[in-house]
Amino acid sequence: MSIDPKDRIILPLDVADIGKAKELVELLSPYVGLFKTGLEFVWSLIADLILLEWEDAVKLLLDARNLAKEIGGPQAFIDAKLCDIPNTVKGASLAISRLGVKFFNVHACAGIETVRAAVASRGNCQVLGVTVLTSISGGTEGECVSIFGSPAGEKVLYFATQLLGAGADGIICSPQELEIIRGCPKLNGLIAVTPGVRPVWAAKGDQKRVMTPAEAVRAGADYLVIGRPITQPPPEIGGPVDAAKKIAEEIATALSEKTA
Repeated sequence: MSIDPKDRIILPLDVADIGKAKELVELLSPYVGLFKTGLEFVWSLIADLILLEWEDAVKLLLDARNLAKEIGGPQAFIDAKLCDIPNTVKGASLAISRLGVKFFNVHACAGIETVRAAVASRGNCQVLGVTVLTSISGGTEGECVSIFGSPAGEKVLYFATQLLGAGADGIICSPQELEIIRGCPKLNGLIAVTPGVRPVWAAKGDQKRVMTPAEAVRAGADYLVIGRPITQPPPEIGGPVDAAKKIAEEIATALSEKTA
């Protein structure tokens, strides 16, 4: 895929305050490709809109509309993690598709018919399937076995095959499963989005199955979800812009090595 290195970076707006989200977008829009709005942001916004006094709620709504315009559809990823019966996911997908975002996602474990419902209702958006969360340990003795009955590698491969059959555009998985996915030729057309990416200079946080940006790109990732290493970098790295630039440089180096 011909994508500029910086545009492969997806920054999560994992904040409860729309003012903070706006600051991050204004600061980092030139240095990252997409902004991901997830459950914390969305539900904090909904709660505030319902509970605030009328004038404050109107102001918040206007701020939310302005932020949406500032990000724009091509730079937006709605991390909805839809997981419900097909008809419910169909309705939610139709609503999301009206926003014209680049990506939204659905849990693969909801079943192939639910994924098909999302795909059929995606409009001009692209549907990504969440496989096994990167906060779940994935080995033979790990949490993934207790939840899904298989280690992460086996389960991600199964989910990816199901997602392909349902017409999804891509998958979300740990970078540690990319080798398995990219080793299966029929799955190579799927976009690979990987959370659990941490530069060597950043803390792992609550991620269990991680790689560096360079390792993830070499393994076959198309997009990298990177939050705290950018928004809260170590002092020796500098500020968020410095961190984003450093990560983009690492991605560029890895891409050049792949094509050399």
